[in-house]
Amino acid sequence: MTWAEVNLDAKRWTIPGERMKADKEHIVPLSGSALAVLEAVSHYNSRAKDFVFVAPRGGSYSDMALSQLLKRMGHANITVHGFRSTFRDWAGGTTQFGREEVEMALAHTVASAVERAYRRGTALEKRRKLMESWAEFCAQV
Repeated sequence: MTWAEVNLDAKRWTIPGERMKADKEHIVPLSGSALAVLEAVSHYNSRAKDFVFVAPRGGSYSDMALSQLLKRMGHANITVHGFRSTFRDWAGGTTQFGREEVEMALAHTVASAVERAYRRGTALEKRRKLMESWAEFCAQV
């Protein structure tokens, strides 16, 4: 995540297509909790720097950083991808949010090619409510 991708006023993070598996830009609505984290790290890291979360030696964290952190914490049985799966299970099993919004939140391809041709929206406001609900759930655990 770079500061240039974050719009604090619009409360969203726009990930460029070149960093996404499907090569398509993905907009993530930011919950109040996520915004609080960004505000907190902004005091430790100048917005002039590219990365929001700067590695100890500078630059970005590697793709293995979270896996290594989990291992050091004694949770080698937990995978990083498991966090996405946990979100999907929670949203599908305990909430009333629609399948499309949940899948779109995960940047998954939704529906058939014909349906996608007619669906031009991103359900951003519905996904914003989903992310607020997820943040509330995470704060309870």
